[in-house]
Amino acid sequence: MPTSPHRPRKRFGQHFLHERGVLAKIVDALAPAKEDFFVEIGPGEGALTAPLLEKVAKLEAIELDRDLASSLAAKFPPWKLTVHCADALEFDFARFPPGMRIVGNLPYNVSTPLLFHLARYAQQVRDMHFMLQLEVVERMVAAPSTPAYGRLSVSLQARFRMKKLFNVSRGAFRPPPKVQSAVVRMEPLAWQLPIDEDLLRRAFSARRKTLRNALPGIDFEAVGIDPGLRPENLSPEDYARLTLQSRL
Repeated sequence: MPTSPHRPRKRFGQHFLHERGVLAKIVDALAPAKEDFFVEIGPGEGALTAPLLEKVAKLEAIELDRDLASSLAAKFPPWKLTVHCADALEFDFARFPPGMRIVGNLPYNVSTPLLFHLARYAQQVRDMHFMLQLEVVERMVAAPSTPAYGRLSVSLQARFRMKKLFNVSRGAFRPPPKVQSAVVRMEPLAWQLPIDEDLLRRAFSARRKTLRNALPGIDFEAVGIDPGLRPENLSPEDYARLTLQSRL
């Protein structure tokens, strides 16, 4: 008898992608080569895992749900798939070789902290492709002086070149999420900007204030930045200059 589908668990933020057309678009965007080293975060029922394993020699997967991890390990041979039953938020991706490619349908309830965690490994990855809440993707790629631009925008754009690839409708998932989704590509920059995360946090926690009031004690004139501007008006390059100035 066929096994019944896994019941999505709300505490894990599970929404399983099942639309074959969307899965095919993701695989096309990845353009995987046989020798590529892929790490999949949150493989769930293996909807993306299966077509990826048709293209690559081996895959590493990180799955928090023990039942799903066991099911995946039983579904695919161990020389093709290694399943790590672990929390990606606490996982040390440095254990994998440089040049790894990370892909995943990230749980929306932890997507932002997970992106900050993964950003630490920017110099060790070739690229990252994620399914995320559309609003989060728009924040990631937002330009300065736009409503979506914020701490996440600056922190990630200082390390990655990012591009929103395509939107995904709610009906592509089981169960359908309450929001629309999108797929984003992140490629590490050759020269990554030094950004003080505490400075960023202080700036954007007072985003309606002028820089003079949001970041007291910094010599803005020394770096050629108007202290009358607001935090959302500065580019990642501006924040890198402020970071260096704050360390003097």
